[in-house]
Amino acid sequence: MAWYDEAIFYHIYPLGLTGAPKENAYGEPEHRLNTLLPWIDHIKNIGCNAIYIGPLFESVGHGYETTDYKKLDSRLGDNQDLKNFVAECHKKEIKVIFDGVFNHTGRDFFAFKDIKEKRESSPYRDWYCNVNFGGNNEYNDGFCYDNWGGYNLLVKLNQRNPAVKDYICDVIRFWVSEFDVDGIRLDAADVLDFDFMKALRHVANEVKPDFWLMGEVIHGDYSRWVNEGTLHSVTNYQLHKALYSGHNDHNFFEIAHTVKRLYEMGSNNPNGFKLYNFVDNHDVERIYTKLNNKAHFTPVHILLYTLPGIPSLYYGSEFGIEGRKEKFSDASLRPALNLEEYKNALTDNSFTALIAALGRARQHSKALSYGDYRELKLMNRQYAFSRNFEGESVVVTVNNDDSDFTMTLPAGNVAEYIGALSGQKIRVENGNICVNVKANSGDIWLPVTNSTCEKQPVITPVELHVEDATKTALQDNTTVQKAPDTVVTPVAPPQTTPVNVVNTDEKTTAISEDFEKGKIAGLQEAILAIMEKNGPVTDQMRKDVKDNIYHDSLINWIKSFR
Repeated sequence: MAWYDEAIFYHIYPLGLTGAPKENAYGEPEHRLNTLLPWIDHIKNIGCNAIYIGPLFESVGHGYETTDYKKLDSRLGDNQDLKNFVAECHKKEIKVIFDGVFNHTGRDFFAFKDIKEKRESSPYRDWYCNVNFGGNNEYNDGFCYDNWGGYNLLVKLNQRNPAVKDYICDVIRFWVSEFDVDGIRLDAADVLDFDFMKALRHVANEVKPDFWLMGEVIHGDYSRWVNEGTLHSVTNYQLHKALYSGHNDHNFFEIAHTVKRLYEMGSNNPNGFKLYNFVDNHDVERIYTKLNNKAHFTPVHILLYTLPGIPSLYYGSEFGIEGRKEKFSDASLRPALNLEEYKNALTDNSFTALIAALGRARQHSKALSYGDYRELKLMNRQYAFSRNFEGESVVVTVNNDDSDFTMTLPAGNVAEYIGALSGQKIRVENGNICVNVKANSGDIWLPVTNSTCEKQPVITPVELHVEDATKTALQDNTTVQKAPDTVVTPVAPPQTTPVNVVNTDEKTTAISEDFEKGKIAGLQEAILAIMEKNGPVTDQMRKDVKDNIYHDSLINWIKSFR
């Protein structure tokens, strides 16, 4: 068991959160990173115990055109600021991982500048892919080269060059010795050379016990990357897509089938294949924006915190803020926020109260981190499963319908369960529990044992009102639309309403059809995500992607980006 097995991540895009300028003037350090120190207590208070922060190092603009891997971006401060930030996190028992942008560099990186100056005689000419001194580009360099995503601003490193490999490995060693970082999220891991990643894993095993490597992978067989030789985990974009569309379409089959496929991909071993789960991040729209029914914020996050994998929360989403993709900018996804405006969020903001309650439940139960996964009930609008570990059985129930629903479910070998969100206790009768799942809501049913009673303060009822957050703090002053008001109150006594039964043949057909539709939609979304990361996406480009409904064609389209 490693620290990341029980991690609940808080994801920070620091240039955005601190309100740093969009372009780097390479001037004197501006100590904006220090403004994030008060956030550490907030992160701890909502139940997170790990931070993924980045990009951090000197760059031209958005942070992914690195010009110096060993210097904090001057818009954020100096190296001492970063050392202090990590040290303060460690004091609060919060682990920290950095963004590692190792697929490409910016044009101001020392090796590329040397090539521009010395051309064929530069010792760094083979540090980049396919440098051709017979060509040219829009910068009039007098040579051309491979880039990332079609942007010559991002010069693709030759990861097969031993000198490049050694340099990046030394960067990782430097980050550990200088900043005491606990892991790295590898940007664009789905296009990194596998031998290169194996070298990074070797260094990870060397520098620090339980040093974690997680990669950004948008689509594919995750087991190619997650194994003993390469990475510990990857971003779970497949579940990300299923979580929001499964609610928008009232289709829990899509979510459950995605979970089943991923679980099988990991050989049905919850402890050997833990993916990095999220519902939004710095590249995709905020979950509150994506949901057609804002009340679904509750069941979406219950699933995020309870399904197999490692949950991650993107900064600000615990307040229920909006963030919509724009044609030529991701600024609205990466806003500056003033924590002072949310100082009472734990008591006054129902979104924050929910997230904190989920964090407490996750920390309270080992089964939610290490347990297996067993589907108990699956319908279009209702879903239940259990997580079981060393005799502890946790039952999770969610409902995306506008009406309450009663479920009778098999339970573990205990006499009583308690709802981690409602505080309601339910007796086990004939091996089952009968629970009323509130409309557009859900609960996490923890077994009541002596251990539970000892930690009873952890499990406190939370009253949730799905409403707009009091402040959005978005730079574009986008107004959050008020959602229908729903309340999660203590669960009522079991009703006598019969549990709906779905015909087996109908269920099988529904799963097959929904899966095929979800698979095509997932491929389309993966292509759009890559396009949007590469640059502006026009309406015609979006239409071309959506009009392509052919699986093999979409797969080839994705491969063409590499």
